[in-house]
Amino acid sequence: MLSRGILLKVKAVELMEGGGFKVKRPFPGQIPDRLVDPFLLIDEMGPSDYAPGEAVGAPDHPHRGFETVTYMLEGVFEHRDSAGHSGTLKAGDVQWMTAGSGVVHSEMPAASIVKRGGRVHGFQIWVNLPASKKMMDPRYQDIDNDDIPTATSQDKLVSVKVIAGQAMGVNAVIDTQISIIYQHWIVNPGGKFRQPLQSNLNAMLYLFQGDDLLIDGAQLKESELVIFHQGDYIEFSLPEAAQRHVEFIVLAGEPIREPVVRSGPFVMNTLSEIKQAIDDYQQGKMGVINN
Repeated sequence: MLSRGILLKVKAVELMEGGGFKVKRPFPGQIPDRLVDPFLLIDEMGPSDYAPGEAVGAPDHPHRGFETVTYMLEGVFEHRDSAGHSGTLKAGDVQWMTAGSGVVHSEMPAASIVKRGGRVHGFQIWVNLPASKKMMDPRYQDIDNDDIPTATSQDKLVSVKVIAGQAMGVNAVIDTQISIIYQHWIVNPGGKFRQPLQSNLNAMLYLFQGDDLLIDGAQLKESELVIFHQGDYIEFSLPEAAQRHVEFIVLAGEPIREPVVRSGPFVMNTLSEIKQAIDDYQQGKMGVINN
């Protein structure tokens, strides 16, 4: 069994997205696509504390050719789309949206947060689709926090929420188009764990709360992402002297190894497919959100 050491480490950059909300983004932009394939983007949304009337989100916008995965940690968001879907994402909930051939989508803070203010924190991750699935029918999976499997180590110092894949003997309930691992880990001072990860998967870890997580002898700080070498497992620990617990996500996926051409909310294999996506959107073929 071979441990996965750290191949690359980057610090997330802060940007403004959507209607003007803050995100921390480790990639794209800092890491070669081949090292993160099949993932296209990680955005940590917030954490942001809004006063009454300040909360913003992502108004009507299209997607084609990939999947968006929204995971709320704090706050409440409401989503609607041109296919007639609508719903509410609360703390701990996940929405796995397969855009496929195309939808127009809206993700906005709940009316209660807009009116009274509040804290918003979460993730949006983009997962690529292979050419054979880029034009599939759009699909949604909305999973409540209570339905997402969790597990805890015997010493109670390490816990995991299994959004996709498997950990500590529990399996995710989400059905994915390609082989994906998405896990939310919490490690308390003195905690240590070894998590198997198949050698054929590209794998990464993003630390979003706390400092001093140890991986392969290296110390990670908040908002840092590491890409792992090939191997059979990752091992992480937090010193007993740490002042607080840490939280991070682990992502892994089987590389698609196909050309990637991006243009804003469209991700296809060729420039001509991008032009077609733009034309289809402008002609209303992806629909509109009915108010």
